[in-house]
Amino acid sequence: MISVSIVGGSGYSGGELIRLLTFHSEVEIRQITSERLAGKFVHNAHPNMRGVSKLKFCSIDELKSCDVMFMCLPHGQTMHRLDEFKAMAGKLIDLSGDFRLSSDEAFQRWYGKPHACPERLGDFVYGIPELHRDAIAQADAVASAGCNATASILALNPLYKRGLAGRTIIEVKTGSSEGGNSSSDASHHPERSGVVRSYKPTGHRHVGEMVQEFGADDIHFSATSIEMVRGILATCHVFLNETVAEKEIWKIYREAYADEPFVRIVKERSGIHRYPEPKLLAGSNFCDIGFERDPHSDRLVVISAIDNLMKGAAGQAVQAFNIMHGFEETMALTFPGLHPI
Repeated sequence: MISVSIVGGSGYSGGELIRLLTFHSEVEIRQITSERLAGKFVHNAHPNMRGVSKLKFCSIDELKSCDVMFMCLPHGQTMHRLDEFKAMAGKLIDLSGDFRLSSDEAFQRWYGKPHACPERLGDFVYGIPELHRDAIAQADAVASAGCNATASILALNPLYKRGLAGRTIIEVKTGSSEGGNSSSDASHHPERSGVVRSYKPTGHRHVGEMVQEFGADDIHFSATSIEMVRGILATCHVFLNETVAEKEIWKIYREAYADEPFVRIVKERSGIHRYPEPKLLAGSNFCDIGFERDPHSDRLVVISAIDNLMKGAAGQAVQAFNIMHGFEETMALTFPGLHPI
């Protein structure tokens, strides 16, 4: 059994990790931290775990050694305690943004401040398995990708890999859980309910991950909050560098993802589910990708959908955990979602 601890387990991503790892046949959850809820049962923060887990939260100061540590702290905290965590665990999986970018220059550009330990940025493998599976298998430290970055990168990687993508414009619609479980004016029910609110039309830090992975700067990204709890829908407008028939595009995506257990190509000619839809993915680790060629231009519209707390956070982290330990990649991640919901 692999002993794991979860640092910062009272948030939504931490809760999903607890849910997934509780039913992982090769895992023993040793400790889960929450400074606010130390000493209280896990189900106080995650009521779906009532009668399932008898674990209690503890303080970070009470952490003991374990095989793997999942870190779900707010952005900017893990990098200040990295040596402390590394001394207690042989392998680290960080779900914050602290180690996703590979240089201090990039970190300062997208996060607006210097990194606390820039010399350690290269220690972490960027945690999208579909792009870096072999490196993750050999890694002692993985930086789980951002949720918007995951949806966008999986949607577009086959095109960038072939050198077909020119100017790219991405618009994501996101659910409220992306903002975490801390309340604010923006999450107050009268202000949040029913909204279609542009909250980051430019300068989103997840663009840094796309620039890094694609090696391209001509990426333009906007994010909009909508009336949904879980989920991301990314609509990517790609202006192709050459004329490519839709049949060839289909072949490119099929070749890229044919053997991927968590990427599904959605291409149906009729019906209300002919394009990816995040509602169908709630609780699952799938990324659904579809596309449509504009018959009047060289614009290709690629659409992807994920559950931001799963493939965009905890699910992808468990997928990386499985790869790091040579387990079946789908262990604890086979839930297909619900319909209707």
